[in-house]
Amino acid sequence: MGKLWMKSLGAVLVAGTLLVGGTAWVAPGNYAYAAEVQGVQQNVINVVGTGEIQVKPDIAYLSIGVNSTAETAASAQKANAAKIQKVTNLLKNTWKISADDIQTSQFYVQPNYTYSDKDGQKIKGYTAHHTLTVTYRDMDKIGELLDAASQAGANNIENVRFTIEKPESFEAQVIEKAVANADVKAGAIAKAVKRQLGAVLSVSQGDASVPVMYATESLMSQAKSEADGGTAIETGQVKVSTTLNITYEMK
Repeated sequence: MGKLWMKSLGAVLVAGTLLVGGTAWVAPGNYAYAAEVQGVQQNVINVVGTGEIQVKPDIAYLSIGVNSTAETAASAQKANAAKIQKVTNLLKNTWKISADDIQTSQFYVQPNYTYSDKDGQKIKGYTAHHTLTVTYRDMDKIGELLDAASQAGANNIENVRFTIEKPESFEAQVIEKAVANADVKAGAIAKAVKRQLGAVLSVSQGDASVPVMYATESLMSQAKSEADGGTAIETGQVKVSTTLNITYEMK
């Protein structure tokens, strides 16, 4: 082809591909580069906008369990069944919690072992464990409910998880914040390179998220009310967030 004189042709040769006036001429043997060059977007700004709001949780998942120990597996299981039934009756009848909101999340019966140099490892009784996951929506009465469950025989309250039941109801708010955040970023970039921001060319949304807040048993035990000895649970707030990938035209 001879020599390519850049000034006279107004062209640039990159990796065997000649760009002339925005049109790509691909040298033989360089077909792999053609799609990459032709797919390059020029005069655009790509940014990620983040939007988030703090929301008071409106639903809690309570982990309420019962443990029983006995000499035989059958005895441990029988004793535990009576206890968990008492707790379940309390939840359904006294606290009017729907059966749909009470679910067994864990159940097992396991041997307990002792060890000595003389006898080695030997079984010494069995422990039965049954945990219920309870969906509850009255945030102000969680501590009272946990106290009642403990009095009914629950001896393994592991944690309380707080979240938002319908996060989609807040989606419009976080999207608006994400767009505003992206506008600021893109505007700053355009200004820095002495250009102007044009129209939005494309938008794609990342994952929206609602993290779950945990109140563990140890935290709950520390949150005792001095006035009446009841358990006080603080719901705090959860963050609802989303990200948007936005491409702007740059003038």
